[in-house]
Amino acid sequence: MDFVLTLHSHLPWVLHHGRWPHGSDWLCEAAVDTYLPLLEVLERLELDDQPVPLTIGVTPVLANQLAHPDLATELEGFLEQRLAACVEATRDFEASGETQLRPLTQFWHTRLTRLRNLFLRLDGGMIGTLARHARAGRIELLSSAATHGFLPLLRRPESVQLQLRLGRQEHRRLFGLDPAGCWLPECAYRDGLEQPLRDAGFDFFFVDAHMAKAGRSLGLYGERDFVDGMREPEDTPLDAVYPRNPYRAYYLRPERGAPVAVLVREPETTLQVWSRHQGYPGDGGYLEFHKIRWPGGLKLWRVTSPQVDLGGKQPYDPNVGRARAYKHAADYVGLLHRLRDMAQPLGGDLIATPFDTELFGHWWFEGVDFLGDVYRGLAGQQAVRPATASQHLDGRTDGRRFIKLAEGSWGANGDFSKWQNPETEWTWNRLGPLEDRYWGVAARELSAGPSGRPTALTQATRELLLAQASDWQFIISTGAATDYAEKRFSGHCDALDALLTALETGQTESAVRLAAEHAKADDCFPDPLGAVAEVLNARD
Repeated sequence: MDFVLTLHSHLPWVLHHGRWPHGSDWLCEAAVDTYLPLLEVLERLELDDQPVPLTIGVTPVLANQLAHPDLATELEGFLEQRLAACVEATRDFEASGETQLRPLTQFWHTRLTRLRNLFLRLDGGMIGTLARHARAGRIELLSSAATHGFLPLLRRPESVQLQLRLGRQEHRRLFGLDPAGCWLPECAYRDGLEQPLRDAGFDFFFVDAHMAKAGRSLGLYGERDFVDGMREPEDTPLDAVYPRNPYRAYYLRPERGAPVAVLVREPETTLQVWSRHQGYPGDGGYLEFHKIRWPGGLKLWRVTSPQVDLGGKQPYDPNVGRARAYKHAADYVGLLHRLRDMAQPLGGDLIATPFDTELFGHWWFEGVDFLGDVYRGLAGQQAVRPATASQHLDGRTDGRRFIKLAEGSWGANGDFSKWQNPETEWTWNRLGPLEDRYWGVAARELSAGPSGRPTALTQATRELLLAQASDWQFIISTGAATDYAEKRFSGHCDALDALLTALETGQTESAVRLAAEHAKADDCFPDPLGAVAEVLNARD
């Protein structure tokens, strides 16, 4: 039985769009909470010669930010602020007599200093370090759509193809590797998407269980309604409820090209880590995510109990949190073995568990250590073999089972409703006509393009892709930062509209000036026009 643990890493383009709370601080917080600790664990496991065949997806828009020269400056400023907060908190606790919290400020100061030193000594930065692990065969890297566009809802097939082709192109540019797998943004699928995936060169992707008719959707992280309704009655045979099981890969037949494999999210192993209500992250010994000391942003308290409000949270003990992670990792290894015993009579040979990378370290502070402990716990036994997605699929040409997938996503309700609803319909009404205009202008400009205008088309392409990011509709639907998401979406649409108007009316100087102005903030994807040309040539 293969165990394919997959981490999907994504943030929208936030560099050069302010700092706190949704600008570069968002990116820096993810780096300090999740990406650097994950690299630290990979480094420790490498030194111990411990195999850790993780499958890690990094969206091209995130990879562009992690590789951007401005990240180092932003990250240094972020860490300086957090380190200063540790000093200030220590002084305040000494004055107030809150001696029980004072050791935690030293804990954070030591940790943040260590992570800063790690970042400074990374050869090639975070992107280069991931590439090194991948080249050594220790991990597998996935790509995704360029800006995590919600592919089923994009109006033009050319837009879907551009998202996927540019995603692959950028992955090759940044990591120096060709990705075999693609993370479909939000695991969102509609009939026919396997063809643009195959045309872009991808061999496999992931879906939620309900889309393969192999289990129920888990909904969004922490949603109690989905968690409580997910489980079937005990001892109910899986095939008595669903016609398929999640313990194998399935295949789709595109109209052209080789089959595309589908790996299905296994619900039980996902639930234990995904749910803060019934899973490990709700343990009272773990760091409480929601209680934060301001100013400074330090987290100093533990979960205590899910029933305790923030005012009743008790001080965090890092040693207790670390011990709980070790214990839960051992429990998780036991769960994998129990599922193996259940799945083998069904013909199962795979347990695929995909998660958002930011769940580990950011939402669940001890989660990165948990991952390392799981791989250590699986070492030296044969019953459950950790493997990358490609390692599992390689050479499996016999016994392929071809299916039709249902439309859906891994979001709320298992459908598209988190992204298309009355609150977000205006975004699609705005974006669709801009897509139509863009592809008309792109076809004309790339065939004729006088000097200077390709620069404007390059920036128009960036603005189109950034406007297509699924993050804006998601944030609007959650209501957490609606104004920010609306401003960002509208800003990219306005920039695209202005650039297209200048190109449509032959105002070359104006188009070049607008491109230079918007490129100050949105300078991702240095050369997207090659992928645009590929899409147009394939269409013609």
